[in-house]
Amino acid sequence: MTDCTALRPDIRTLGETAAATPALTPLMMILIEIALAAGGFGIGTGEFVIMGLLPEVATTYGVSVPEAGRVISAYALGVVIGAPIIAVLAAKLSRRTLLLALMGVFAIGNVMSALAPDFLSFTALRFVTGLPHGAYFGVAALVAASMVPPHRRARAVGRVMLGLTIATLIGTPIATLLGQMMSWRAAFLMVGAIAVLTVVLIALYLPKDKVADGASIRRELGAFGRLQVWLTLGVAAVGFGGMFSIFSYIAKTTTDTADLPASMVAIVLALFGIGMNVGNVVGSRMADYSLKGTIGGMLAFNVVLMSIFSLTAHDPVMLCICVFLTGCGFAACPAVQTRLMDVAADAQTLAAASNHSAFNIANALGAWLGGLVITWGYGYGATGFVGAALSALGLVIFLVSVMIEKRSSGR
Repeated sequence: MTDCTALRPDIRTLGETAAATPALTPLMMILIEIALAAGGFGIGTGEFVIMGLLPEVATTYGVSVPEAGRVISAYALGVVIGAPIIAVLAAKLSRRTLLLALMGVFAIGNVMSALAPDFLSFTALRFVTGLPHGAYFGVAALVAASMVPPHRRARAVGRVMLGLTIATLIGTPIATLLGQMMSWRAAFLMVGAIAVLTVVLIALYLPKDKVADGASIRRELGAFGRLQVWLTLGVAAVGFGGMFSIFSYIAKTTTDTADLPASMVAIVLALFGIGMNVGNVVGSRMADYSLKGTIGGMLAFNVVLMSIFSLTAHDPVMLCICVFLTGCGFAACPAVQTRLMDVAADAQTLAAASNHSAFNIANALGAWLGGLVITWGYGYGATGFVGAALSALGLVIFLVSVMIEKRSSGR
């Protein structure tokens, strides 16, 4: 059982959602989770494939690689903006209808991206394609959690997130290879096809549901009136920036700091992807046993691990071990997502969707601060110290959150 007993009214809300849908057999639940995870696989592939195809995009549109990199920022901006806005405006839509609409927009966005005639339109389309990202994961997590008992919620969320982590290991490399062999446009067409398949799977397997009683824009906006929601989002936005400070520059760390050949970069990236998958599976189980313990424990673990990364990045073996364990830091993601469901009470859609906005802020913050220490001459290995500092700050925010919660419970 999770350690959120003080928040049982929120858990009861989940139960009411589940009761509003027809009784589901184990097979039906598996098929629904596969459908939801397929969407995560498509989103993860579409988000990361561009990083390996920037040179091809730059050549097509006659821009420099750094200029082409702006499309990555445009997508991330779409995620940050889209998640809360969509969650609020779609307050009176059923979750099934919303998921179908979100994945439909994602499919159209990727197909149109593949057909974009110029760089400006391509950049704009990447922004539009990022809009459904956070809201999809947030709503999918709520659906998955509503199908299982409270003490198994994090594992259900983890199974949906497995689509994203598998994308980093399988989907992105395949799409990148396809883009390099044929055209980068083919890669985005592939992502669009995965999105269309997801629409079909959700339409087939996810039963129709009713809009929750009292659902409204005002109620969803109530999430931002809760201090615990802001503190939990702060943990995600700051505490997990360390993973991105390391990952953003891992290729140069591999070749310039550890003196490994360029051919080893793919292997190091694969180790990171394997770590994410291991972390997702193990972390979701840990979260069902102790939600707060998993979040706090992983943040403390990251402080130590990322410090060791900086001290040993010159050693190829230690680099590989630390990169794998850094990927395992994804273990906290299902736990943070589940905690947001708890602290948001009856405004869960907005809170759950905003989690992915927070993680994209972590992405931008970690990459920016990591770039700063490199620019100041401390080397690529120093990105680990940046990660340790961000993890420590995230841990402080989390401890403040727990302390305030305990005082409120005492009163």
